[in-house]
Amino acid sequence: MSIVDDLRAEYDALDALVADLSDEQWSRPTPAPGWTIAHQIGHVLWTDRVSLIAATDPNEFSAAVLAVGTADPAGFVDTAAQIEAARVPADLLVDWRETRSRLVDALAAVPDGAKLPWFGPPMSATSMMTARIMETWAHGLDVADALDVVAEPTDRLRNVAHIGVRTRDFAYLVNGRTPPTAPFRFEVTAPGGQIWTWGPPDASNIVRGPALHFAELVTQRRASADLDLEFVGDDAAEWASIAQCFAGPPGPGREPSQEGH
Repeated sequence: MSIVDDLRAEYDALDALVADLSDEQWSRPTPAPGWTIAHQIGHVLWTDRVSLIAATDPNEFSAAVLAVGTADPAGFVDTAAQIEAARVPADLLVDWRETRSRLVDALAAVPDGAKLPWFGPPMSATSMMTARIMETWAHGLDVADALDVVAEPTDRLRNVAHIGVRTRDFAYLVNGRTPPTAPFRFEVTAPGGQIWTWGPPDASNIVRGPALHFAELVTQRRASADLDLEFVGDDAAEWASIAQCFAGPPGPGREPSQEGH
């Protein structure tokens, strides 16, 4: 499947979780403190909307969207989610469906080599699609947890794992730490059993484990203690405590369960 197909499929998987919910269920709390299912979908919608602006009108993005972040740098994401969550769920769902459809089409049409503006460094359309897969999957996991359902892992997790690997140094920097100079070796087991690898095979710091658990770690959806991951080397062990593939300040992470893994 192409990255475009993966993005559409990830959107559809989250849509399937919420399509038939009652208004009361949209108000159900999720593992993210203070966020209901409506907040989760509202946040995905808002980010899809600003991604669409970045892909179709970079000047508007720079002038309008970045101004929002400048005016409220610490809270604009939560504020946007709160505004969207206050809408009628049916209207929120329709808006999200229309916006994400336009976004996929817009990103698919971006010329090769073009860079799109963002809150951090500019990125390619492929990188933005990968980021949208990651975020949609992560918020979808929160929704699934709120509904007490299990979302079956798919090979689309390779996109999440890739971002987790690529943001290794970012996790250190956002926490005020110096990244290690030597690369890590990542050996991630796909849902189908194949091994996805990044980094040199002779690296002294190694991260191993299932793709689902690796994705849960880097999106901070599960505590490291609850995951069946192996960290070889002191640097890898340190990274496990701060891993973060999403933009913004250091995430609070999640508390370990009483049972552990």
